Amino acid sequence: MTDVSEVIKKFNAAFAEHDWTLLEDLVHEDCVMEAIEPAPEGLRCVGRDECLTFWRALAGNRDTRFEQEDVVVAGDRATIKWRYRFGEGPLDYVRGVNLMQVRDGQIVEALGYTKRSPREAVDA
Repeated sequence: MTDVSEVIKKFNAAFAEHDWTLLEDLVHEDCVMEAIEPAPEGLRCVGRDECLTFWRALAGNRDTRFEQEDVVVAGDRATIKWRYRFGEGPLDYVRGVNLMQVRDGQIVEALGYTKRSPREAVDA
């Protein structure tokens, strides 16, 4: 699988379907991932094992869900806009974006950024 669009489609499916096994062939040995938390820099994972450990836990969490809003692929890069729901309330979500880079059919970089949660804005 070398098509960037297909790699990103499978990556998104892992989270939408809570099936972390879909990630196994997608992560490059030299992958670097930056999560949205903890602020301000986010957790940085380096290498296939660290990235997979983080993503397996996130994809496997059935108490939350990702809703894909948009995906744009340009060359070896992709931008994924998403909404992450962590509860059933109308404000129990956060919106964000991942900036991805794919090389030879595997993810080599995944940088996550987010807006403040509507719940945080109300509670502030």
